[in-house]
Amino acid sequence: MLPIVSFLYASVGHGGASGYLALMALFSFAPETMKPTALLLNLFVAGISFYYYFKAGHFNKKLFLAFAITSIPCAFLGGTIEIDASIYKKILAILLIFAILKMLNVFGNKKENIKPLKLWQGLIVGGIIGFFSGLIGIGGGIILTPVILLLHWGKMKEAAAVSALFIWVNSASGLIGQISSGVTIKSESFILIIVALIGGTLGGYFGSKKLNNKKLRHILAFVLVIACFKLILT
Repeated sequence: MLPIVSFLYASVGHGGASGYLALMALFSFAPETMKPTALLLNLFVAGISFYYYFKAGHFNKKLFLAFAITSIPCAFLGGTIEIDASIYKKILAILLIFAILKMLNVFGNKKENIKPLKLWQGLIVGGIIGFFSGLIGIGGGIILTPVILLLHWGKMKEAAAVSALFIWVNSASGLIGQISSGVTIKSESFILIIVALIGGTLGGYFGSKKLNNKKLRHILAFVLVIACFKLILT
């Protein structure tokens, strides 16, 4: 299931942390293991996804910087904070709803009348998403992409490219924050990288080439729904 998750997320410019967290939640992984593992996998999968989207010419540097300036330090701050396991699960369940809606294409694939992003807007949005990214152990793409599309700040492919690099820098910052606070990465986590890279490489390549993976998205959305219920009820 891991390569499928990485494939789907990479195809839309994401690292897959929310999907990895959902799978780990289904198998009752401890929160202290879930966060660093998800961020570690994010670094590799989001990095590959960004490479393909950048190569295809979809990256908007100005749009990215507006969010990243505040998201990076806020992700580090969030990564240094430990929260109660029950609260962690509830917050994660809420954030996974964004992933479900995204996978079901609730936000659509195209938006017309693109509006220019003002710097102060990017700084505020980037800071908020960055903080929760580090706190929960995700890159923030499942939140940033829908925001970009809903507020007409960019088109789907452009949002995917920006989100991919956004996820990478936040994951790196959040992971550094966790390590600085004493969190250790389990050796088993590095084994998962190889599996995730297989799906991530294929997803990044085919996603940037307009791959239609609607049915697979629905399958993943179903898995995330189950995980949400498990997180809320336990």
